[in-house]
This record gives sequence, structure tokens and C-alpha cells, in this order.
Amino acid sequence: MTWPNAPAEERHQSMLSLYPDQSETIEGTGEALRAGKTSCAAVLQKCLDQIEEWEPNVKAWVVIDREAAKEQAREWDEELAQGKCRGPLHGIPFGIKDIIDVKGLPTVCGFEPWRDRIAEKDATVVEQLRDAGAVILGKTVTTQFAWIDPPVTRNPWNLERTPGGSSSGSAAAVATGMCLAAMGTQTGGSIIRPASFCGVAGFKPRHGSISMEGILRFSESFDNPGPIARTVSDLRLVADTLLVDHRRYFPPWFPYTVGTASQTVSTALSILRVPPKLLRPRGFFERRADPEMLVAFDKALSILQAAGAEINDLDDDAIDFESVLTKHRTVMAAEAANEHETRFAEHHDQYSKHIRALVEEGMKVPATRYIGCLRYCRENCDPSKFLVTPAAVGPAPDTSTTGNPCMNSPFSFFGMGVVSFPIALSAEGLPLAIQLASDSDGTNDDRDLLSAASWCEYTLRRAHDAGSD
Repeated sequence: MTWPNAPAEERHQSMLSLYPDQSETIEGTGEALRAGKTSCAAVLQKCLDQIEEWEPNVKAWVVIDREAAKEQAREWDEELAQGKCRGPLHGIPFGIKDIIDVKGLPTVCGFEPWRDRIAEKDATVVEQLRDAGAVILGKTVTTQFAWIDPPVTRNPWNLERTPGGSSSGSAAAVATGMCLAAMGTQTGGSIIRPASFCGVAGFKPRHGSISMEGILRFSESFDNPGPIARTVSDLRLVADTLLVDHRRYFPPWFPYTVGTASQTVSTALSILRVPPKLLRPRGFFERRADPEMLVAFDKALSILQAAGAEINDLDDDAIDFESVLTKHRTVMAAEAANEHETRFAEHHDQYSKHIRALVEEGMKVPATRYIGCLRYCRENCDPSKFLVTPAAVGPAPDTSTTGNPCMNSPFSFFGMGVVSFPIALSAEGLPLAIQLASDSDGTNDDRDLLSAASWCEYTLRRAHDAGSD
């Protein structure tokens, strides 16, 4: 479909949606592949066509490995022709954030001296994706060293707005269909915030749930890789491949074979019959959220509550989130300084403004303060239900910033799993999103969190569809 008389940006925005068709999702594409209705090569070509359409303005990619991706798609098609299927990610094109190693491709990290730094092997997450049948399409833009200096990537909903950071290219590429999923990383809000600003779903697992091998470190206490996709249901399919305990969502007899239909939306939701219990922290998050965000958030919670979710307020004194922000920054700065000390001394002038300031700040953190912050983290995280908050302060701000991570950093500090997904558009037509966070002590694991988020996403989508009739 083309709009020959429409301005490019207007034409592009009309192609975006918070509620994708099944054919635009991993779940729906996988069903079509296993039923023989499409091929891995055709799925890849559709993504490449989207790259031709969007990439000149959005700038989501550092490198696109077209020929290798085409060869991989052909190989996966051959397996399907032989009656073999590796699972729900078979034939699904992925982007990989450019702090994650992909064998034979550069890992630049937004740092010019590393322009020719070629990875000798895949990071563990990339290896897991390949084994599951994913097609690795290329490397997506990150902010320099995954901090907050603005990237070249633009928000596809409005090119004058930031896509968020630091997983900027990953979120923008998924939002535009340039890939069906992408890997990001989060230390503060680097998965959830870009996903929110670009109108897609993001998942930051509990700390340590997904391997960091082959990924540039920023802050060892908080770093986590995680996927970005169009829906929470898609995130669940990716998480099932990456989570380290390898416990499956689907029973071992689940028929991932050619010619059989995969799990449909209705049957997938059969495991989500019980509405979740949600805790809503008010003071900190309400003070920092834009009025427009709060209106959309309240409406979403009203819909969830009417559908059966139990929603209670969390005592404002239960967690001192303002103090948590300060402690998170202290630990992150100290660990970033430790990670960067040698290369910072050698390449000081090639560090961007904000990462340079953080490293210099971290070099001055006393050991006693650093240890005290880590102790606070261990001793003060014990929510027993899922927390629900806005996923960002509001819609994406301008391109001079990557946005405020204050809604995300407290959960990164405590190592909590977090899932976000879009709920509405602002008056300016920009995405607004909600996030659910789970405890880090094992009461609710990552899959419980994803199941709760799936129920919420499905309930809100159904309400949206009913209102559109």
C-alpha cells in the first residue's frame, strides 16, 4: 500500500499500530510458517522491504547482514521442507543490540575506536537464538556504551522525538517491522523506555535470568539482556528460549512440526484464566508522571479491574523510591568507572558527554557508600505481588535526550523482572505504556510475570477492539 500524495512522515505514521495483526507477530508468523502458508525467505524479505522503506529516516541499524540472513533463511526453509521445526522462533528475523557479540560482525558500542572490532564468536543469547531457528538480520543502534547520550536513531512515530535509549535501534526496528524481535539490554531503563516510546513490548528479566556472556558490561549488579517484540505473547516465546532454567511454557508434547497449527491466542490464554493481583505504588510514580500518562494509566487499570484483576495501593512508605534512585545511580556509576577505567584513560576525548560524566562521577564514589547501597538493595526488596506503574514519565520527548528512566531504575536496582506494553496514544499521537514488575526473591518468577502481563495485554486489547466496533 502506498500514499503517493502524502508527506513521507505522515505516510509512515499511518503504517504504525499499537495493536498488530497476527501476521505482524512472531506467534502469527510462526503459525503461517508451520502451516506452509509462507516461507522463511518470504518472511525475511518482508523485513528487508520494511528496511528499505524506513531505515533512511529512522536509522535503527549499525550493520545489516543481508546475505548471511538470506542464507540462514534458506537453510531453515530446507529444514521445514524435511518436516523439521526448531520451535516458535524458527525463521523469525531478529535484530541484535550493538553491545552484543555476533560472530563475524563488528561490536562497536557507539564508540568510534571500535569501528573495526569484529566479534570472534556469538554471545550466548545469539547462540541460543540461532539454535532455536532465528534469523540474525544484523546489529541495531545503541547509545554509546549503552548510556544516555542521544543516538542517531529516530522515533518512527515522530522523527523529531527520541526512540529512547539505550536499546534505541532495537525498539525502532521492531516498531517498523524491520525485524519481528530484537535483543536489548537494561541497566536502568534501556529496554522498557525505548519499547514504551516506540509502541512495542519489552521484557527485562530478573537479574541473572539470561546469560550476559558475550555482552559488554556496564554495571555488573544491574545489567540484563532482554527481548523487544510487538506483543507480550511474542516476548514469552523469546523468553522461553533464553531463560537459563529452560523450563518450557508449553508441555513437552507440544506439536512444533510442519503442517500442524501452533498454539493460537485462545488456547494460549487458557493458562491465563485467573486475573492477577496487582499492587499500585502511588506517591513517587504519580508525582513524576505526566498528567496525560496518568489519565491513560488510570483508564487501563479500570479496565483490568472490571475484568477481574485485584488492584490495591502500595503504602507510600513501603519503598523509598526517591532514595532508591540515588542508590542505583551510585552503584551504576562506580561499576561503570571500574569497567571503563583503562579505556577511558586511553580514549578520554572520544567518550560522549554523558558517559564521560558518569565515569568521572563513579571514580569518586567511596567504597563505603557503594557497599552500603548494595546492602540496601539486598535488604529492602520484598513485594509479594506484581507492581503496576506507568512505563515512562509520558510520551517520547525530543531528540536532545533519551528520556527520564526514573520509572524503570528502581526495578533495575532491585533486580526485578519487568514487562511493558503500550496502552494508548497521547494527544500528539505518541505511544504511552504500562509496566508490570515482579519480586526478585522467587515468589513470582519471570514466566509468572509474563503470564500476568499477557492477561493484562489481552484484556486491554479486547476492550480496545470492542470500543472500535
